[in-house]
Amino acid sequence: MARGWESKSVEAQQEEKQRAVVVRRVWSAEEAHRQDRRRTLELTRARILHDLDHATADAYRRMLGQALAAVDDQITALDRKA
Repeated sequence: MARGWESKSVEAQQEEKQRAVVVRRVWSAEEAHRQDRRRTLELTRARILHDLDHATADAYRRMLGQALAAVDDQITALDRKA
């Protein structure tokens, strides 16, 4: 009796796992490169924003503002290509 219950439980778990499987999109090499580049730019942007929040020198804040604008421009250009 216990053995039958166990096999039903395993079967139910396997069925649930199959329903939960998400179909992943297969990207071309160019799409994968674009996604990697976008992730890198987003991380760079996050770091710049963090540094900007903690910067006290005006010259450094201006430099970070310029860097932020440049990263935003790159993200925008990347999105236009997609």
